[in-house]
This record gives sequence, structure tokens and C-alpha cells, in this order.
Amino acid sequence: MNNNVYDAIVVGSGISGGWAAKELTEKGLKVLLLERGKNVEHVTDYKNATKAPWDYPHRGGRTWAQEQLYPKLKRDYPLNEKNLDWWVKDWESPYTESRRFDWFRGYHLGGRSLMWGRHSYRLSDYDFEANARDGIAVDWPIRYADLEPWYAHVEKHAGIQGSYENLPQLPDSVFQPAMPLNCVEEKAASNLAGAFGGKRKIIPARTANLTQALPGRAPCQFRNACWLGCPYGAYFSTQSSTLPAAVATGNLTLLTWQIVNEITYDRDTKRATGVRALDAVTGETIDFKARIVFVCASAVNSTWLLMRSATDVWPDGLGSSSGELGHNLMDHHLRVGASGRMDGFDDKDLFGRRPGGFYVPRYRNLFGDKRDYLRGFGYQGSASRQGWQRGIRELGVGAEFKDALVQPGEWRIGSSGFGEILPDHSNRVSLNHGVVDKWGFPVINFDAAMGENELAMRKDMANDFAEILEAAGAKDVHTYDNEFHPGAGIHEMGTARMGRDPKSSVLNEWNQVWDAPNVFVTDGACMTSAGCQNPSLTYMALTARAADHAVAELKRNNL
Repeated sequence: MNNNVYDAIVVGSGISGGWAAKELTEKGLKVLLLERGKNVEHVTDYKNATKAPWDYPHRGGRTWAQEQLYPKLKRDYPLNEKNLDWWVKDWESPYTESRRFDWFRGYHLGGRSLMWGRHSYRLSDYDFEANARDGIAVDWPIRYADLEPWYAHVEKHAGIQGSYENLPQLPDSVFQPAMPLNCVEEKAASNLAGAFGGKRKIIPARTANLTQALPGRAPCQFRNACWLGCPYGAYFSTQSSTLPAAVATGNLTLLTWQIVNEITYDRDTKRATGVRALDAVTGETIDFKARIVFVCASAVNSTWLLMRSATDVWPDGLGSSSGELGHNLMDHHLRVGASGRMDGFDDKDLFGRRPGGFYVPRYRNLFGDKRDYLRGFGYQGSASRQGWQRGIRELGVGAEFKDALVQPGEWRIGSSGFGEILPDHSNRVSLNHGVVDKWGFPVINFDAAMGENELAMRKDMANDFAEILEAAGAKDVHTYDNEFHPGAGIHEMGTARMGRDPKSSVLNEWNQVWDAPNVFVTDGACMTSAGCQNPSLTYMALTARAADHAVAELKRNNL
């Protein structure tokens, strides 16, 4: 476009940004999509997608030297040899913590859509009405009926596999055929069906992996290597799904290595005029103009961008007039559950590498159940046979021991809970002007922790699954509660929440910034509460809905 002027600018190319680009271009807008990191071409840049473990110098693991280089990334699985290049380098993009927060990011085209867990569940009205019912934070400005058609819209394009269960707390999606439970999970589900009044159910996990082909995409090959990029396009990512659709319109301009660091704002018109970006390679600063701006840089980075914008009007940034910008940071808490042994299946083995497992929908604080905490949790788990790794800690030696390890081990079944974290004004992010990143920008400081509600919930998350396993026929059942710090769920939410009142929220019911209605924030930052379901499907639906509204408002000359 001449003079860097477009109809719309989308900041960030992850799950939400990809959807914004697709929807806006398909509605005829000339769209500029800006990504702060490098390009990752679909298929050709999935360099490790077909490697075997022995193709890596350290068999895909981590080294002491890597742990020294990545003090934050080493806190969990992202520090590994297989896809390390897709995780942010700690020394280039540091952050600080008043209280520990594990922040795992991907700065490249597609963002974390290339590395996400793909579990995809709708929220229900139990979630959209929860804040109002419990008197917590503020009420969502929408209900399930507002989002239901947009869930269906994105599910048809993304491809969600799952089973129809007709559960009011976990509405069914538009499903592709489900990846079935394996034989042990089926038995566990069958045994569980008659227990607990039928309220605790084991169902196939719902994930964004194709079981039937879509245009340009093949069904899942059951390789369970999604985090390396899929050469078949079988799981949803920006590269496999939304970006090709946007490119096909002829309306998309994509620029990588562009760090958007300010939304330019006209205080007279009370509208954004575009964005300011730093070319991460050349160091050149460029202004881009547009009538609307979609901020989809991921929850915390979107808020970072708002905090750096229109500071001549609001010292704390665009969207800060309510005093809520940066507050109410949420995640899902996990690493707590139980595991056990399932006997009687030694003549059965696994076939293929299914990229998902089972799911146990929420049942606590629903349908007359009342606990000493608010909200609830679901479980994600699987059953599998132990492999040779079971011998690592046995310190065994000798030929007989080695021969035994080449045989499949016992069947184990286990799960971790995924619990809701309540929105809390004191859980927040802010700008730390005393520390800058590689490009001289102030970094994010985290100040968040779990509260008493989450800690009380975790007791049920462990004990309940032990009860589930015993009812399902498992033996040698053990509970666990490993250390958890916010962020480890990689479901950052809140910090620019939606609401009904500009005095208590940052965004309105259409994801528009109250203070600048031509700015839309549709990633995890917009969430008013977290639910216990994986949130990415909701970001997709909210983004498509907001894009539709934005184009309609443009046509009415309201933006």
C-alpha cells in the first residue's frame, strides 16, 4: 500500500492474529499483518519434523550449557533440543518477577500456534455467568449464545476432533470424528460410568488435530510430533490454516521482524491512527497507518503494547482509564493429580502415537455440588505402557535386565487437573523501565500468585482423581502435587479484560478498547474469567466475532 496505509493492521501472527488476518481479508479489507520475529514457512521450515531421536546430538534432551543460557526456559519442558529455536531467548527478551511467573513465548511467524497443546473446548454459560454469580471481579459482557455461532464458525475451518457428549458445562463443538480412547482408557471409562452418579466421565480429549482432510491439509498421521511443525498440516496453526486463507484473498501484506512498540493515537478524534514498529534487523522505525488495529500479540505482550501507547493522554497507557490495564492476570493451575496401574492388558500394546489422550470434564461446584472453594477443574490424561525409560532409576545391570527393558512395561494411567484461577486485581503485570530488552524497550514485570481458593481446589484435584482411578479399576494409586507457579500452564489471560462498564474494564463486549474504539484486543488479554477449559478456541471465536463487528462498523462509518 502507498505510504504504508492499510484498511487494518493486525499485530501478532499467532492463533488470534492469524484469525484476525483471515477474517478481515476475506471481508475485503487490505490488511497488514506484523510479526515481531522471523518467518517460518509452512512445511519447508519444519526442519526437525521427521528426525529420529538419534538424529539429535543429545537425543532431543537438554544440556548443562543450555540451562545456563536459558534460566527461565529451563523451568519446564520448553528447554529441549528438538524445537529450542522456536522458544524466546532469555537473554534477548528478559522479564522480571516480583513473584515467580513462568513465561514461555514464541516470537516467530505463527507464534505459539506452532507449539500449542491443541486441546480445544468451548466455555459455557456456567463460565460466562460465574463472575456475576460469585460476586468476583466483573461480569462478562457476553453470554454463550453470543459466541456459539462463532465457535461453530471457527471449528469448521480449524478442524476439531471430539465426541458428542451433550454436557451443559462443556458444550459440544462441530466435531470431526473423535480419536478413540485406547483399550485401557475405554475400560476405565466403562468402569467409571456407574460410579459417582455418572457425574465423573472419561471422554476422548478434544483437540485441533484433523481426523478427516480439509482443503490443503491431510488427516493426522499419529506421529505425536506436533510441536515440531506438521508436514501434513494436520493440526491447526497459523501456517496450516488461517494464513493460507488470508493469502488467498490477495488482500494480505505480511511483514516479519517488525516489533510494534506503540499504537499511534489522535487525541482529537479519540481514535488510533496506526502503529509504530521497529525493524528488528535494520533498526529502522516505521509508522504504519490504518483505520482499525487488531492487537493479537498474546495476552501479556498486547498489554505491554497498550501500556506504551497514548501516554500523553493516559500516563499508564491506552486503555488504562479504568485502572484495570495490566491487572487480573490469570492462568490455569496444574501439576496435581494421581496415577495408577491397570492390570489385565499385558497382551495389548499401543498402535501409533495418538497426539492426545482423555479428558474429564468439570463436575465440582455444579449440579448441586458445593465445595469450600469457587469454580472447578477438569483433567487431561492418558493410559500407556511403560517403555525402556522405566529402568533408568532402577540402577539395574546385566544382560537379563537389558533384555527385560526391550519388552513393554506395565500399563499406567494418570492425569493432571487443570484448575481455574480466579481474576484478582493484585495479580498484575507492569512495565519495568529499569531493565530493557535487546532492542532497548522496557520489559514486563510479573507480580502474581495463586490464592487460597486455588490452594483449596488442589486438594480435590489430587484426591478426586485417586477416587476416579480406584473406581476405574486401577491399582497402586498414588496422588501427587508438584510445585506450580503461575505461567506454567502457558494460558496467560486477563490484563485487559472485557466488561460492561468503562470504569471497571478495558474492553467492551466487542473487544474494542473503550478509550479507542477502533482498537480491538482479541487474544488472552481480553478474558474476564478463565474457566478451567483450554482457552485458545475461545480466542479464535472472539476474534472472528470482533472482526465481523469491526467491518460492519467500518461500513457504517463508526470507526
